[in-house]
Amino acid sequence: MSATAPAAPAEAFAFGHSSFQEVAHRAIPIRDLGLTISGTPLEPVLASFEREIEAAGIKKLHPRFYLSTEWGVPYDTIAIAIPFYLARAELIVLQAEQACHVEGSGPRDILRYLRHEMGHVINYAYRLHETKEWIERFGAMSRPYEEEYRPRPFSREFVHHLPGWYAQKHPDEDWAETFAIWLTPGLDWRVQYAKWPGALRKLEYCARTMAEVIGRDPIVTKTDLDEDVASLSVSLEQYYRDARDVLGERPQELDAMLTTIFADGEKVGVRLAASDLVRRLERDLPASVFQWTGHMPERTRWLLDTMAERADALSITYRLDQADALTIALTSLVTTLAMTWLQSGRYVP
Repeated sequence: MSATAPAAPAEAFAFGHSSFQEVAHRAIPIRDLGLTISGTPLEPVLASFEREIEAAGIKKLHPRFYLSTEWGVPYDTIAIAIPFYLARAELIVLQAEQACHVEGSGPRDILRYLRHEMGHVINYAYRLHETKEWIERFGAMSRPYEEEYRPRPFSREFVHHLPGWYAQKHPDEDWAETFAIWLTPGLDWRVQYAKWPGALRKLEYCARTMAEVIGRDPIVTKTDLDEDVASLSVSLEQYYRDARDVLGERPQELDAMLTTIFADGEKVGVRLAASDLVRRLERDLPASVFQWTGHMPERTRWLLDTMAERADALSITYRLDQADALTIALTSLVTTLAMTWLQSGRYVP
């Protein structure tokens, strides 16, 4: 965040206790919730971002911001979509509870996503992806775009900006992540990526390209909206229900894994349900696993839910004094399963 940029009130983004029923009990269409950017904590963050891009010399290109189902820029437009839940504090809480992942958990995090999306805007506005050098650096835009990708953690060919090694998802994302690093105020990317030759070459290309196009009028100026919040006919209830698609079959070896972790050899004293300990991880672990492996948060949430269900089915319990050690063991297991899935497409090859 720019040192001169006013921050949105932190309390407006703070997580608190809520329930799905409290927010969505009427199951009314999202378009009827009256969600707007104006008058919300998003407004000063966007104002800060506009000052940031102007300070970077981007004065002839002004993106349009709107609320939608997720972050994004419709292809061949300069319109930036922002998740609708960021427009209201209780919806942020609901998103955290239902999806275990909030893309924009505060002003600083929202700015990170905005810098990334601005990379797409620049790419489309100046049609950089059609140039020979862009394709040589990042790859062809025609490459299949897969929602579930398998990154190589810590690869020095890519910058690391958004969680999950997101630059490795597609050439368009690789450019957007590179641009976001270049745009970040106060970041000395030449020093940070000095030992990452592949990523550094991309950053140097970005800096040179921006110096060339920054004073030009954009070729593309369309602001067509995709899934604008005003057109969303689904209710919050349906929106989150649809997001819970079946993600695969549970690992057959999961029962044995859980039995091994919780095998203490003693059945005396006060014991608690192992499923409760597993579910405590659902709030923070999915985002953390995604940060360092690229395993999608919804997959980790599904894996934890499956573990909890099997623990109940097997009547597994634990002693209270074991909680810390068992939490470490469960975290290690989930991370190992996530990495195995990323490498092989299966949790147990």
